[in-house]
Order: sequence, then structure tokens, then C-alpha cells
Amino acid sequence: MKIATMAVALTCVAGAAMAQPGTATPVTHVQTAADLAAVCDPGWSGVPRLEAIAYCQGFLTSFGQHHALLYPQGGPSRPLFCLPTPGPTIAQSGVAYAAWARENQRHAGEPALDGLLRWAQATYPCRPATPRATR
Repeated sequence: MKIATMAVALTCVAGAAMAQPGTATPVTHVQTAADLAAVCDPGWSGVPRLEAIAYCQGFLTSFGQHHALLYPQGGPSRPLFCLPTPGPTIAQSGVAYAAWARENQRHAGEPALDGLLRWAQATYPCRPATPRATR
């Protein structure tokens, strides 16, 4: 599936280090949908909060750019989700994803990319394809 391809593209985003609340262990990457939600709407403050938000925004930006490369406008394949014009800011997207993840706990243990794709498809569905007229 294309999600595996997205995972490869996102490995370059995994350089930021941050501490999760209540732990001294730095987090250098997210693995689950719940992990991503935690860094997109962190419950802690100070520099770790800023690092977490930057990590989230980098993760979401890479995801969006990779999707745009796989599904260019007017390309042969339908996109997996369709952003409105104008689209949300990356900060709005991170907070919205975290809220979605809290409301959809059944996906908490899934890979972060799967959860992010579920959110994007639920939040920004594409209009059904219009049938082409035949002559």
C-alpha cells in the first residue's frame, strides 16, 4: 500500500527530540496514532512543547507533500483525500488531528500514518467521481 511509501518519506522528519510529560526519555519519533496526537496537541509546556509542535507540523507537512506528489491534480489516480481551497493551516490540522484521535480511540494503536490518513479521509473526503458521458 502507498502508506509504506509515505513511511519512508517521513523518516527524514524523525530527527526532533522531545520529552513526554512525566518521562525523562526523549521521544525521537512517533509510532502510533496516539503518539502523533500527543505531539500535535501536547499537554506539557516550555521548550518540549515547542519541539513537539514542530515535530507534528513537520510530520503533517511531509505527509501532505508526499500525498500531493503521488496524486497530482489532474493526474491519473484519484487522491486519497481532497483539501478545500483555501486549505487549513498546518497548525489547525495538527490540533484537528489530535481532537479526532481523542474521539477515535479505537485507532490509537495503529501506525501514525494510518491514523493520519483515516483523519484526512474523514475530514476531507473527495467528491464522488462524475461519470464521463459516452457518445
